[in-house]
Amino acid sequence: MSLVTTKQMLLDAQSGGYAVGAFNVENMEMVQAVIAAAEEMNSPVIMQTTPSTVKYASTDYFLANVKAAAENASVPVVMHLDHGSSFELAMKAYRSGYTSIMIDGSHGTFEENIAISKKVVEAVHPGNVPVEAELGKVGGKEDDLDGGDDNPYTDPEQAAEFVEKTGIDSLAVAIGTAHGVYKGEPKLDLERLSEIRKTVSIPLVLHGTSGVPDETVTECVKRGICKVNYATDLRIAFTEGVKKVFADNPEVIDPKKYNAAGREEVKQYVMQKMQVVGSVGKA
Repeated sequence: MSLVTTKQMLLDAQSGGYAVGAFNVENMEMVQAVIAAAEEMNSPVIMQTTPSTVKYASTDYFLANVKAAAENASVPVVMHLDHGSSFELAMKAYRSGYTSIMIDGSHGTFEENIAISKKVVEAVHPGNVPVEAELGKVGGKEDDLDGGDDNPYTDPEQAAEFVEKTGIDSLAVAIGTAHGVYKGEPKLDLERLSEIRKTVSIPLVLHGTSGVPDETVTECVKRGICKVNYATDLRIAFTEGVKKVFADNPEVIDPKKYNAAGREEVKQYVMQKMQVVGSVGKA
């Protein structure tokens, strides 16, 4: 089917008490893996790319890849810009045909974050494309994403004001997760998440979820998270699959052979996470 937006997909998740997995894809095989997992699990799915990923290729390249996969799929598929780092990049993804846009103004002041988020909303809402924004900072470092060391958490009262003034469709919250690989087990402020849920009516998003225990993710979904982002662990899964092929046969030269192994590892990982967030059978 054609690409869809996150608007109704996340509202359905919110009313149904589950979340939709959002998976960062880096190449064709990862796109194929995520689609195959969604088909097997009969799950809606969100594909996404970061600024560093589209710097490697372009929004047009990745959009074409995901669009081709989606048109041959029987489940709803979204193409989402993850952590859009500027108004210009948000517009580039929008014009390419992305069906969901995140603008991340969390590194500016509260007022600056409101201003840029509202600007993107006003630019893409006429085209029926929804907007995700972030309040507070998800910590850690990965690619060009640097949450800094202070990692301020999302303030529930500020969140209500932010949503009202920007008109965004979903809100990424900072409750203790981080991008990249965790050095220990992450400690999430679940009570803060519950307080945010009380003040904000739109769907909530959890970033930096790779490495977070599955039972903690499930609890976050129960407390109002409707979209769960996974990135680092997909890269690890793909790389482990490739490594296994070379460990067994160092002489292999056909990229299709080792990429297929990486693809299978990613598929298995994504299927398992779809069970964790509760989206199985929700397509």
